[in-house]
Amino acid sequence: MKIFNTLTGRKETLAPADGKTVRMYVCGITPYSAAHVGHAMSYILFDAFRRYLEYRGFAVRHVQNFTDIDDKIIDRASRTGEQAHDLAERHIADFFKEMDALNIQRATVYPRATQELPKIIELIEGLIAKSYAYPASGDVYFRVRKQADYGKLSHRTLDGMQAGARVEPGAQKEYPLDFALWKAAKPGEPQWPSPWGPGRPGWHIECSAMALRHLGEQIDIHGGGQDLIFPHHENEIAQSEAFTGKKPFAGIWMHNGLLQLGEEKMSKSLGNLITVKEALAAHSADAIRLFVLGAYYRNPLKFSQETIEAADRGAQRLRTAAAAISSSGTGRGTVADAADPAPFRQRFLDAMEDDFNAPQSVAALFDLAREINRGAEEGKSIAAAQAQLRELAAVLGLTLQERAPQSQADIAPFIELLLETRTNLRSAKQFALADAIRQRLTDLGVALEDGPQGTRWRLAK
Repeated sequence: MKIFNTLTGRKETLAPADGKTVRMYVCGITPYSAAHVGHAMSYILFDAFRRYLEYRGFAVRHVQNFTDIDDKIIDRASRTGEQAHDLAERHIADFFKEMDALNIQRATVYPRATQELPKIIELIEGLIAKSYAYPASGDVYFRVRKQADYGKLSHRTLDGMQAGARVEPGAQKEYPLDFALWKAAKPGEPQWPSPWGPGRPGWHIECSAMALRHLGEQIDIHGGGQDLIFPHHENEIAQSEAFTGKKPFAGIWMHNGLLQLGEEKMSKSLGNLITVKEALAAHSADAIRLFVLGAYYRNPLKFSQETIEAADRGAQRLRTAAAAISSSGTGRGTVADAADPAPFRQRFLDAMEDDFNAPQSVAALFDLAREINRGAEEGKSIAAAQAQLRELAAVLGLTLQERAPQSQADIAPFIELLLETRTNLRSAKQFALADAIRQRLTDLGVALEDGPQGTRWRLAK
C-alpha cells in the first residue's frame, strides 16, 4: 500500500517494522466544546484507513489523544464557572457517544495530557540535558535553531516562518520562534509540580510524550488534519527526534484536507460549524461517512445541503441492493448465472492500495450495487454479490442498516439551525432559497407554522 508522505512530498510504501503491526498516532480533540463535522471528517477517514489495514491482515495499534488542559479549556471553564477538568470530561463523554454513533471504532488507547505528566517531564528533562531546551523563569522553551532541519515537515525556513507569522516573542525567549514545552503557572489556573516550578505542559510536547510512551520511538503513521502540519506536527517531529537522537519519528506523515462551510474551514474559533450531534439528528451515520469518503482524503471538502442529501440517497441505494431479492424468487441460479462480484472487489482494493483512494472504492461499491440490481431483475443468483457488497461496505465502516427513527428532541438543534438560516435568507430577500428550505423540511416530515412570534415547527404525523 502506498500513502502520500507529507514529509517527503511523494507516495511511499507503508512498511511496518515487524511486517504485521501498524503503529498509528492520530491527533485528537481539545474538548472545550462540542465536536463538529470537521472533527468527524478526520476520524471517519482514519477509521476507514484502519479498517482497511485490518481487512488486509495487519494489526493496528491506534493511539488518539485528548488535549484535556489548554488555554481554550481554561478560558471556557472560567466563563462557564466549571472546573477545567469537569468541562473536558463532559465533552470527552459526548465525543465518545458521537463517534460511536458514527460507527467509528475506539482507538487502542486514548491518553489524556493530564495523565501523561511523568513522561512529559522526562522528555523535557532530556531535551534540557541535550541543550535542545532551556528553562526561563518557570517556563521551558525548545531551541528551534539548534535543530538544523527544523521546518522539514512544512517545507519552510526559519526566515520564512518569521516573515508575517503570528509569533509572540516571550520576554524570556532566546529566539521568537522558540516554543513552550512547559508553561509556568498563572493565578487561578490548573497546575502541576515540575522541576521548574508549578505549571502545565505546552501543547506540542504532550503528543510526543504519548506517542513515545504508547507506540515507541519510531511509529509507522502519524495522522491529522492539514492545519496541524505547522506548527504542531513540525514541533512534534523536532522535539521527538531531538530526544531520541535523530531517529525518524514517523515513517509516514498522513494529513487529510479540511472541511469547509462556505469558503472557510469549519472550526470552533470561526464559529462556522455544524456539530456532530446536529448532523446525526438529520442524517444517518452511513450518509455522513459516504459524504466524507466520497472525496479524496487530501483534498478540501465543502459541506452543503446538496452533497449531504446526495450521500443520504447513496446510502439508501446501497441498502436497497444489499436487501434485494432476485426475480426468480429464491435467487438461486447456477454459478455461471450469478452476478460476479470479483471485478468490483479488485477495483476496490486497487483504489485503497493507491494512497487510500476511497472515492474510487465507493464508486466500485455503487457499481457492484448496480450489478446486483440488474442481476436481481434478470433472476440471477445475487447472494454472493450481496455478501461481497456488505463485506466491502463494512471495510469503510458502513452498516447498510436503516436509520433508527429520530425523536423530536434529537433533531431539534438541527431544525432550529435551518430555521435560523431561513429567517436570515428571508431578511435578505432571498425568498427562493428560504422557500427551498421550507419545502425540504416539509418533504422530511417537518411542518412549519409562520406567525407574529416567529416560526414554530412540529413533526408531521
